[in-house]
Amino acid sequence: MPNTTSGTATFDKTFSIDEVIEEAYQRVGIDQLTGYQIKSARRSLNIMFQEWDNRGLHYWELKETNIDLVENQAEYHFFRSAADDTADSNRAQASTNQVDSTIFGMSDVLEATHRTNRTATTQADTAMSKMDRSTYSSLSNKLSKGQPTQYYVQRFIDRVTITVYPTPDATSASADMHIYYVKRIEDVGDYTNATDLPYRFVPCMVSGLAYYLSQKYNPQLVPQNKMLYEEEFNRALTEDGSSTSTHLTPKVYFNNV
Repeated sequence: MPNTTSGTATFDKTFSIDEVIEEAYQRVGIDQLTGYQIKSARRSLNIMFQEWDNRGLHYWELKETNIDLVENQAEYHFFRSAADDTADSNRAQASTNQVDSTIFGMSDVLEATHRTNRTATTQADTAMSKMDRSTYSSLSNKLSKGQPTQYYVQRFIDRVTITVYPTPDATSASADMHIYYVKRIEDVGDYTNATDLPYRFVPCMVSGLAYYLSQKYNPQLVPQNKMLYEEEFNRALTEDGSSTSTHLTPKVYFNNV
């Protein structure tokens, strides 16, 4: 008789925040939870996700989009949230320069190309190079017009600003800037939510939250919880990579003549 299985692979989809918190507290020896302890755990989980953003690239948060270039417009804003756009002190410029009101929480831009004929079979991409603040500052005429070949990214508290150089001319304004960018991990939100994580990171998420909670409620468990958390996080990072084809070429030796 064959084994009877569930036929599904959606545990991470239904693993709600309240269950994550319950599992983490049980690992630090606490079963009966107060309302404050649940709130405290949710806060720790949000803090941990922000700390993860400092640990490198997470491939599930890698996205792409096209920026419609505008003649004479060098800056393009992506806000942390719709509320940040509304509350921006320079509202007129923010509204004009925000390129997509559905993209929020951008963290950084990884690479970009100048793309012509986006929807045609003759689409053509030209690589654009990313420059740092010093390089951008040294440009003598930042408003010179032409086809953008470089871009500069500023990462503010409430938005990411992409500045292109040269400033798009009339010809370039009919093209796009195609970018690959990194989004921030979404906030925890309601206790009934699932997390913004792939299944590979579920074990280290629970271990990490247990480590954070042990610092508050069971300090003697901190060393072992930290070790387990780091081991599981490193395994998840290793598995989260983007694999490519590998080709092995034998080394050829030539005898001396």
